[in-house]
Amino acid sequence: MRSLPARPAAVALLALMAGACAPDRPASQDAHGAVAFNEAAWTAKREADIPADSLGASVKRGLYLLRFTPESLPQYATSGLRCTSCHQDDGIKLSAGSLTGAHARFPQYMSRTGAVIDLADRVNYCFTRSLAGNVLPKESREMTDILAYLAFISEGIPSGYHMSTAAMPKMPTELEGDAARGAQLYVEKTCSTCHGANGEGLGVLPPLWGPRSYSIGASMARIERVAAFIYRNMPQVNPGSLSEQEAWDLAAYINGQPRPDSPAKEFDWPVGGNPKDVPYDLRSGHKAYRPPTLLPRSTPQRAIVPVPPRAGPAAR
Repeated sequence: MRSLPARPAAVALLALMAGACAPDRPASQDAHGAVAFNEAAWTAKREADIPADSLGASVKRGLYLLRFTPESLPQYATSGLRCTSCHQDDGIKLSAGSLTGAHARFPQYMSRTGAVIDLADRVNYCFTRSLAGNVLPKESREMTDILAYLAFISEGIPSGYHMSTAAMPKMPTELEGDAARGAQLYVEKTCSTCHGANGEGLGVLPPLWGPRSYSIGASMARIERVAAFIYRNMPQVNPGSLSEQEAWDLAAYINGQPRPDSPAKEFDWPVGGNPKDVPYDLRSGHKAYRPPTLLPRSTPQRAIVPVPPRAGPAAR
């Protein structure tokens, strides 16, 4: 898919999407006005549910952009990863970075940014950090299509509601990863079958380190976050078969390998509150936790998401 001219249609399209949501959503308000929502009674829509109209065409394009990100947007997704590398099953799998409900909870404050951001900004953090790519123009048709798909799989979820699956549960903090044990486990658990002996990825299967993998600024570059993902989803042929300690060890090994830099990362968490395992130095005084070797980016000036106006330190 080639990149098409920008068009300011995102707001109108998403308003139309909101109007198309079924009126019998399983949500209500309690006596205090707080949103009550029965997650167990809600089901995400799938590709087969996409309507055969112009709105549905945008939704389907957004779905295919998530599935075939580097093939469709080679100027922006420049790594060997695609959105569905982490957000599995078209962003619907609950244990793998589920995107269901994302459209309902944005705009929201992001502590890493230190500002309130909209969903398009959050998508661009995925492009620039997790995909080690470049900023996708917010008014492009492609961004509109991605947002349309995110709205589609969030239909029925009330605005402001945070799904319990919005983030993977944290791993036990008393554990520590051992990279040497992780290197041995990488062989014993046949991780190389999908990810290559040198973490380079095989075909559409994602690289775990090296120049085509996620950047140091990605959430996955934190050992605890990738351990949580591994524990719940790997190996794909037998998920849940690893112990928590094995997941920590594999995470320590994988995230200790070289990976792309993330421009302007030192400005993250400008008002503090960063996790202890952030693998790079911060202006706020945090020192890098087990930092890997960094690989240069070919277009670093295109890999910085503008920060919305905020109080405190100047936006980068």
